[in-house]
Amino acid sequence: MSKKYKVIFQPSGRRGDVHEGKTLMESAQQLGVDLEGICGGKGTCGKCKVRIDEGYFEKDAIDSRMAHLSPFSEGEGKFIKHGDGPNMRLACSTYLHGDVKIFVPEKSRAGKQIVRKTAKEISIALDPAVRKYFVELQKPTLHDLTMSDMERLKKFMQEEYGLSGLTVDYPVIVDLQDTLRKGDWKTTVSVWMGQEIVKVEPGFVEVNYGLAVDVGTTTVAAYLCDMSTGKVVATESMMNPQVPYGEDVMSRITYAMTNDDGLDTMQEAIISGINELIDKATADLKANGAAGAESITDMTVVFNTAMHHIFLGFNPEYIGRSPFIPAIQNDINIKARDLGININRASYIHVLPLEAGFVGADNVGVLIAEEPYNQDEKVLIIDIGTNGELLLGNRDSLCSTSCATGPAFEGAQIKFGMRAAPGAIERVVIDPETKEPRYKVIGKADWHTHIEKVDAKGICGSGIIDVAAEMFKGGIIDKSGRFVPDLDTPRVRKGADGKPEYVLAWANETSIGSDITVTQSDIRALQLAKGALYAGAKLMMKKMGIEKLDRVMLAGAFGSYINKESALTLGMFPDCDIEKVYAIGNAAGDGALMALLNIGKRKEARERARWLEFVEIAVEPEFEREFMRAMHIPHMKDKFTNLKKMLDERGAPVKVKG
Repeated sequence: MSKKYKVIFQPSGRRGDVHEGKTLMESAQQLGVDLEGICGGKGTCGKCKVRIDEGYFEKDAIDSRMAHLSPFSEGEGKFIKHGDGPNMRLACSTYLHGDVKIFVPEKSRAGKQIVRKTAKEISIALDPAVRKYFVELQKPTLHDLTMSDMERLKKFMQEEYGLSGLTVDYPVIVDLQDTLRKGDWKTTVSVWMGQEIVKVEPGFVEVNYGLAVDVGTTTVAAYLCDMSTGKVVATESMMNPQVPYGEDVMSRITYAMTNDDGLDTMQEAIISGINELIDKATADLKANGAAGAESITDMTVVFNTAMHHIFLGFNPEYIGRSPFIPAIQNDINIKARDLGININRASYIHVLPLEAGFVGADNVGVLIAEEPYNQDEKVLIIDIGTNGELLLGNRDSLCSTSCATGPAFEGAQIKFGMRAAPGAIERVVIDPETKEPRYKVIGKADWHTHIEKVDAKGICGSGIIDVAAEMFKGGIIDKSGRFVPDLDTPRVRKGADGKPEYVLAWANETSIGSDITVTQSDIRALQLAKGALYAGAKLMMKKMGIEKLDRVMLAGAFGSYINKESALTLGMFPDCDIEKVYAIGNAAGDGALMALLNIGKRKEARERARWLEFVEIAVEPEFEREFMRAMHIPHMKDKFTNLKKMLDERGAPVKVKG
């Protein structure tokens, strides 16, 4: 029997043990990772290029090396060139001889990742940081030699628009003379904050483009907006290119600390990723003869504290250990050229402020988008992701905290877990009597029972929440999360590790040639993640003297797609009337958009980020006790009156406290 080695594929998060001597293509097929390969693995198309990430990755407990693979072959050399970057291999021609971590580039992915971070329509007064002004100068003559082009421009701006004391950035001065003459002395001037000229364009240019970016631990979304109308004209998103260096923030902080070029590598990755999104977002502009990326004159960006530091090139080591002090907490404006962001070179990137510790600018984005400080109701807002961030309160007082939920909600640490992509099971219902499931797969129009070719590959986050809640309601697992013994169904069996598992999809319903199961370890990983969220919310409620929530709002791409009834059943948050639980979409991105369109929102962000109280729950004496109680489904002691009523009405065989 040949040895088995650990193989991890990113950014899908799929992982498993693969027999020695298998190709990386065969490994991908075994683990349900779609790789392009139109030649059928013959090594003649060059479409299955992958990158090997070298080093010891503490979070994954894997030592990944190029030496763990077969030598580079002559056939690979026909397709892999120097410009492809380091450590590239053809998956169909590379054989496994040790543990490896593999990153699949976008071009090599047959099943494209689905990043669900669309922008919603925002109603807000338009007052952007960058405004455009039309200028028509008199042509200079031999009788007018005492004033330069720049002085004449500044004089016009003062006399016509009342903008005095304007500064002009160097790249603008470089192009100024050519621009004025190209436009026959008619030009459009972009002014930042009424203080600085950041762009001069020939002729009359009405549209005023800005970009709002939300950098999540797992995903990145960019919204191209016409700041003169407030309309979002393009939305682009991608998996965060830093994922290969760690699935959660602590893994990336560790990577930066343990690799000499770790910080630079991750910073370059996110800058390149954002530039790629900019190119895609402005592609239609260029196709229609307009300027491309350089037409963007302003940019706002939000992210958690770790992503903030890595993006700005700050050493993240000190936010990774107590007392978790960031390099800078206030908002900051940085020239695009200083970071290598490919928008108008003279323009600024506005980075929203941090709250504290691991509660970053993304939570400030949620804060100014939803404005709980203007409401009477006691509201809990949960931005669910690899790092869960919570806001609690109303106009009287607000507090926030951060919970290290880990990547279980997004498919990692789950045996057949994967991120949202075609083939992922995203919805599950289990008959409490027969224990038989019905499920929906991303990319399929109907439930699996109505589809001839299901082709399931794994389970994404919303599916994991559903199946665990349904297993509890169906009496397959008890409130401790343990499998109920001696159930009369072939769906529950002993796995290879001797522990029970639930068969969600039989092998003939999948595209990976094996049953898709939910294991005891999967349930435990989910309990750890949801327990952290609940404990955080409970401690915040105690601190603020709140006994009952009026409303719960689920933010983020994941929060918008999970079934709120399943989330309440598991106990991801304290009991609340299910009609008062709402999904609010990518509120962090909405906040970034608002700050792009209205400078008053930047002031609001600055003031409110300092006004609310940050709670460091990890050092709270009661945290461990609350966390252990919250591990139960839905909770060990707390009453769930609303959930009890809902389950009783539906005749669920399990009982919860009400």
